[in-house]
Amino acid sequence: MRIGELSRRTGVSVPTIKYYVREGLMPPGELTSPNQASYGEAHERRLRLIRALLDVGGMKVADIADVLAAIDDRERPLHKVLGAAADLLGGANTEQDDPEEVAARAAVTDLISRRGWQTYESSPAAADLSRALAAMARLGHGAFVEVLDDYADAAEEVARADLAYVDRQVAVEDMVEGVVIGTVLGEAVFSSLRRMAHVDASAKLYGTDGPRERKAK
Repeated sequence: MRIGELSRRTGVSVPTIKYYVREGLMPPGELTSPNQASYGEAHERRLRLIRALLDVGGMKVADIADVLAAIDDRERPLHKVLGAAADLLGGANTEQDDPEEVAARAAVTDLISRRGWQTYESSPAAADLSRALAAMARLGHGAFVEVLDDYADAAEEVARADLAYVDRQVAVEDMVEGVVIGTVLGEAVFSSLRRMAHVDASAKLYGTDGPRERKAK
């Protein structure tokens, strides 16, 4: 297909497609004449992945380039691709060396050790968790660390579901792409499900004729 058709099928403008090609996010089309190139299904698939990582995953173009490089590296083990994608989901490094931050980092280190997780304490995910716990502590909710294992249990279940989906993919390209989708887009899926579950749980607990209302009657 020509670039115009690729644009129509994906909803991505021609200038944006050319920009992605220049930045190395997707390969150029096959030249059919000095001024014309042909694009195939692989281009369309890559373009849709880029847009998903950008629009749903909230990733920056530079970070997407790093993830796609990991996908295209056939020598890189799947768990390394997973790590590359997960690391790029981390927030900005805004650590503070106050007592709350120190205590939070210790709690995360203990969690990793206690659960025997094969991860490292300096990973972006661990740093994000430490910052979140420290912020909670500063707001008077330091006791949140007491429910970390409940959250970790749920996280392990979700991780197993992610990788079970990946394991169903047959082609190596599909498996590697599945790892990225499960990590980046799965984050958005889980966050949305969690918010929906919160609304449901809150309605059952605090809504009309919930336990607290029944006690008051």
